[in-house]
Parts: sequence; C-alpha cells; structure tokens
Amino acid sequence: MCNETRNFAERESGPTKNYSMENNKSEARPSPFSQTFFHGTKADLNIGDFIETGVSSNFGQNKKAKYIYLSATLDAAIWGAELALGEGRERIYLVEPTGPIEDDPNLTDKKFPGNPTMSYRSAHPFKIVGEIATWRGHAIEQVKAMKDGIERAKQLGIEAIED
Repeated sequence: MCNETRNFAERESGPTKNYSMENNKSEARPSPFSQTFFHGTKADLNIGDFIETGVSSNFGQNKKAKYIYLSATLDAAIWGAELALGEGRERIYLVEPTGPIEDDPNLTDKKFPGNPTMSYRSAHPFKIVGEIATWRGHAIEQVKAMKDGIERAKQLGIEAIED
C-alpha cells in the first residue's frame, strides 16, 4: 500500500467521506501474497487490530455474531459502513483474513447467485492493515431506501443473517 492518500470513489453521487489514512509502517503492510479485502463499519479501530466474532451483529436480532463479513469490492464495504448500527464515523478498513473465508449466503444464495458482490464471511478474525482515506458514499435516498427495507424485513420477522 502506498504512503499517499488515494481516492477510491466509485460513484459520482452521495456524500464524500474524507478521512485521513493511518500509516504505521511496522504494522500496516499486508503480508506478502495476501489478498486484501474491505470491511465497512462504524467501529473505531486501529491498524494491527483484529476484527473478531462474538460482538453484537449489525443486523437481525443483534445477537452475538458467529461470523464477520468482508468484501473484495469497495461498494459492498460502503454499504456495510452506511448500514452499520451506532453513532460512530463510517469507516472502511483494509483487512486480511486469518483463516478460511466462504461466500456470504445472505447475498449469494438469496439475492445475487454466483457472488458478483464478492462478499464473504469467516469465523476467523480479520487483521486490519489499512483504512481507506477517501471514498464516496451512496446517495442519501439510496441509503434511506435500504434502511427502510431492512426495517420492513425486521417488522416481518425476516432475519438478515444466516448462521
């Protein structure tokens, strides 16, 4: 990863998130030949930290999560950050899985067969190796429509997370 800030904006609409990239050279560099993924959240974490299972899920009944989620696409991570519960700043971390990952069945089996969103889950921690400094979120109307849909599903008793 370069030491410079990069603009990873994918869309022309929506609010721009412009946060500083943290760079700790002793901990921020990905391991050689490791695939780096994205993880969107509102959690305030540091490079070198691990994202782990066992914390309250952002979706469904907010029970303790058995899996954590990551994506190879920035767009899916942006959705993760925008839809995450809490009042914290929306963040997108660059992460490396520490164990096996599998297709996210919430998307690949139900909404997008074949996993075009490149979304995955794991029962193993993800190591944070960086944070995206600049990215453009979805249009406010899109985020509202998505949150409204999640609320409707919740009212109908539809769980978003499969164990």
